[in-house]
Amino acid sequence: MKIVFLGTGAAVPTKNRNHSSIGLKFDGEIFLFDCGEGTQRQILYTDVSPMKINNIFITHLHGDHILGLPGLLQSIGFNGRTEPITIYGPPETEETIENILKIGYHSINFNIRVCELHTEKPMKIAGTEKYEIYYYPMNHSVPTVGYVFREKKKPQLNLKKAIELGVEVGPKLKRLKDGNPVKTKDGKIVYPEDVLLPPKKGICIGYSGDTTPLKDFGKFLKSLGCRLLIHEATFDSSRKNNALETMHSTVRDAVNIAKIAGVEELILTHISARYDDKMDDYINEVNILNAENDNLNIIIAEDFMEYSLK
Repeated sequence: MKIVFLGTGAAVPTKNRNHSSIGLKFDGEIFLFDCGEGTQRQILYTDVSPMKINNIFITHLHGDHILGLPGLLQSIGFNGRTEPITIYGPPETEETIENILKIGYHSINFNIRVCELHTEKPMKIAGTEKYEIYYYPMNHSVPTVGYVFREKKKPQLNLKKAIELGVEVGPKLKRLKDGNPVKTKDGKIVYPEDVLLPPKKGICIGYSGDTTPLKDFGKFLKSLGCRLLIHEATFDSSRKNNALETMHSTVRDAVNIAKIAGVEELILTHISARYDDKMDDYINEVNILNAENDNLNIIIAEDFMEYSLK
């Protein structure tokens, strides 16, 4: 389980930073968050497999977050994919995908399901017995959403107590762990609540997309128990006016949301091209804020950086 940063730049790509895209490797599947231009080439330098992408989550329809989709989808098609892909995004995503599929000649023979996110309130949009994904409406110059990925853990079995209650070692223990009552040899019924402990805390990751800082987003992350936040921080705080004009966040803005969320780590991404060869002001601010916040580790994302989720 890990996160791979495929692109960490903002509107204009640079020699060091590609357009926005993040791959999450979880349980043999790849979850792709945003797909800026060049994403499929970035993938070639990682162990991310495009054929294992079943779900793509687009935060908004600015080009630096979606222009990698035509090439990625066509390449997957050329490689013989038949399994469907679901693409989530804000209003107009379906029309955008329809237009993308009209670009050039291609061999896309798999189903592409588009799920547009229209509501103004956060909600769960996907999930299995192992994970659930939420979206949160953010605030940018165009309709924008953030996402939360949360791992679901099953309750733990108190093996010692189960055996003391007469449950035999074997299939009945699994049935109890799965939430089903079982009968012991002497006819006694043992219920799951008799022997189950609270589940371990699973991973929980928030991703802001492009946005002005939203305190309520931080509160939402806290309610879900997130420990990691990936937040855009296009500018250092000396350029607060630039952030306000373009409806983006600064480094300090992102830190403030992370503190509200109560996360342990904050990864800053979507970094302006102006910093490509002169990161000093940006790095200095991050160092100062790291020193001021004992309970928060702040990391500047780089292209191809990997973050382990163990």
